[in-house]
Amino acid sequence: MRLLPRDERFFDLFTGVAERTVEAARLLRQMMESDPIRRGPLVDQIKRLEHEADDLTHEVVTRLDRTFITPLDREDIHELAGRLDDVIDLIDGNARRAQIFKVGQAPTGIILMTEVIERINEKLLIAVRALGGDRPGDVFAACIVVKHMEEEGDSLYHEHMGKLFEGSPDPLDVIKWKEVYDNLEKTLDYAEDVANVLESISIKHS
Repeated sequence: MRLLPRDERFFDLFTGVAERTVEAARLLRQMMESDPIRRGPLVDQIKRLEHEADDLTHEVVTRLDRTFITPLDREDIHELAGRLDDVIDLIDGNARRAQIFKVGQAPTGIILMTEVIERINEKLLIAVRALGGDRPGDVFAACIVVKHMEEEGDSLYHEHMGKLFEGSPDPLDVIKWKEVYDNLEKTLDYAEDVANVLESISIKHS
């Protein structure tokens, strides 16, 4: 038995957003690893991906309005589309904020957190792809890993936020990087929200 009735377009749209989020997360990590003067093009690429994801999310909503029988509950489609969109919006916001603040070389904790964000979105992509398939266990397995990664990211956040205040740091740098740390941690929370929605949908239809 297939986990959910096959409606290729809805599932393709969800997958398209998740694919772009993975790519945006990869670029965010590269941006934080790079020389500050070379970050501009990466920020622009992330913004392009965020626009593409917005278009796909809009198509989900438009398709929902004109589809009489949907493969998922309508509220679940809205919820999943919105939660996926939230994650890539935050990734874009993180990139733009770093550019606006003109932050210097990223601390180790920032790079480590962006690596977790990249990996967590790779797992979400696996779960989203599995949602329309016939292996519900793949959705649950990926979501469990997502939750472990969110905990890993939380640990990094608390550890490296503390290091931000060690010694005699420049107060302005502390303010800038604290803002970036906070929003990276929020991105991980939103990724876990996506996993929770995917699990809920899978339980309903398994």
